[in-house]
Amino acid sequence: MTRHARNCTAGAVYTYHEKKKDAEASGYGTQNRRVGKDSIKDFDCCCLTLQPCANPVITSDGFLFDKEAIIQYIISKKNEISRKLKEFEKQKRREQAELEELAEAERRSKLNDFLKIEKNIVSNQSSSSKERKSDLPSVSNMTEGRDKNLPSFWIPSKTPEVKLKKLEKPDKTVYCPMTNKPLRLKDLIDVKFTLVKDPDDKKSLIIKENRYMCGVTHDILSNAVPCAVIRTTGDVVTMECVEKIIKKDWIHPLTGEKLTERDIIPMQRGGTGYAHTNERLEGKYERPVLQA
Repeated sequence: MTRHARNCTAGAVYTYHEKKKDAEASGYGTQNRRVGKDSIKDFDCCCLTLQPCANPVITSDGFLFDKEAIIQYIISKKNEISRKLKEFEKQKRREQAELEELAEAERRSKLNDFLKIEKNIVSNQSSSSKERKSDLPSVSNMTEGRDKNLPSFWIPSKTPEVKLKKLEKPDKTVYCPMTNKPLRLKDLIDVKFTLVKDPDDKKSLIIKENRYMCGVTHDILSNAVPCAVIRTTGDVVTMECVEKIIKKDWIHPLTGEKLTERDIIPMQRGGTGYAHTNERLEGKYERPVLQA
């Protein structure tokens, strides 16, 4: 008898190594992967398009958007709200019509009952018996307008078991896709980046590794450098500049105007796979569990 191999599967025990190997091959289990540098949005990229902003604007929470992209987002959301509002108004009109039909049916029922009582009073017994026979309700489901309410069994939405879904009145507020807070176009602040001036670098702006610098200290901006936007002018500066220069006397270093703490908007930046600058740097994908 030959010696067993190291990972022989002829044993009676399903080992952890074999289970892990089979799970990877069959697509079961949970995958964890560290997010690398190439998988994270750059600090100057739009949160919607994930591309460098041509006309950057920023929210009061520090999320950067391309102006064209965020305007399209707001317009699409308003169109969706308008569509939902029309469906809600249509539902209200349908409910009102149903209430009016019920009221009219109740009125007709009371009138018919009254007429039947009057006929019974003035008619004799023989005629009343004939009228009773003629007044018996018909067993046909096509009389008295009941044919219009018949369910269509070949249409899924018309079957008797289907209940109409009641729509709620839609919210007319447009919310930010990043923070889920109310978003208005007039609250967006134009951002002004300072380009890196290097006469020897002839590359296009998009493929440059160092595109922008601090408007005051001229430090190179990147994901590893915390930045802030000055609300009044839109200039992008480093947080180090804010702490060491601006917060001394709260004066704008470029224009000389007075600033407040509210005028400093920290930019939400992407992180790297090697520095803890974001809270979520690990991607997790849940898959079915392989049972032993």
